[in-house]
Amino acid sequence: MNKARIDRFVSALRSASLPQMLVVDPMSIYYLTGYYNAPFERFFALYVSETRFTLILNRLFPAPADREIECVWYSDTDSVPDLLATLLRRDQALGVDKDLRAKFLLPMIERRLAASFADSSWVLDELRGCKDAEEQALMREASRINDEAMLRFRALIHEGVTEKEVADQTLAIYQELGAEGFSFSPLIAFGPNAADPHHSPDDTPLREGDCVLFDVGCVKNGYCSDMTRTYFYKSVSPEHRRVYGLVRAANEAAIREIRPGREIHILDDTARGLIAEGGFVREFNHRLGHFIGLSEHEAGDVSAVNTALLRPGMVFSIEPGIYLEGDVGVRIEDLVLVTEDGCEVLNRVSKELEILG
Repeated sequence: MNKARIDRFVSALRSASLPQMLVVDPMSIYYLTGYYNAPFERFFALYVSETRFTLILNRLFPAPADREIECVWYSDTDSVPDLLATLLRRDQALGVDKDLRAKFLLPMIERRLAASFADSSWVLDELRGCKDAEEQALMREASRINDEAMLRFRALIHEGVTEKEVADQTLAIYQELGAEGFSFSPLIAFGPNAADPHHSPDDTPLREGDCVLFDVGCVKNGYCSDMTRTYFYKSVSPEHRRVYGLVRAANEAAIREIRPGREIHILDDTARGLIAEGGFVREFNHRLGHFIGLSEHEAGDVSAVNTALLRPGMVFSIEPGIYLEGDVGVRIEDLVLVTEDGCEVLNRVSKELEILG
């Protein structure tokens, strides 16, 4: 168990006037306990109150290595509502997280296993949103590996190679560098394909003048990295050079705005405004960034509607892009860590416009 995180969690529940909570998000359970399990369709939860801290586990699941964690076991033939009735306090409100399936929640409501039910995901989301010193070190290491990998991925580029041929070599490179695997499937796009922000690598071959977009990330010690760089193969047109310059300027301008106490939407406003001044509005068609940590996309984003304040320990992406259908797509993405007086950019790969080949 991570006592410091548990203490912060219980304190946060107290401040939210929540006497008990049922956590079912596997990553949030891991965050608090160090125990990870992928339950698939079976019920898996952590029950937390002022006086109790209990994992609810199917007998098919492995036991936690930490013997201090109280466990309640059930089998496939047991009734989950009956089990919960022995744990939950019927006369008190119950917080639940957003991952609790309706097939478990609805019987709890019907049987009135708590005085009331509330989506309390935000309690853990806020805790996980600000990384502690240990997590910050792990995020740096994951990004360091991603930086090294990006330099190797560039070396795979040659005329005629297909997106899929490049993508198929990325996992082995990550593993050679010490990563456990992908944080998400690599997005590799050539030329017009890069105008689709979520293009999946296919059999498109590389040709002179194409942009080469890598959006890639790995997992190291459970923590995720994510970075995008866009290159050009052999040549770049004046207009593509201008587009690249706008995206890079938007990335760097947003990063300069990062410091504690500022509203998060200011970062999106800054990047989007600069790109709009360059003549592109609809062509930047997604939020500026997302939070990241144990999951590649965590609660919280960098968007025009997020009025939350930046706080030290937050880690998120800054990834403006311009997408011209049938022509080109340019995105430049860094992960940033909010510090006490500004921010630390976790990626070190150059953002200079580079022509490969």
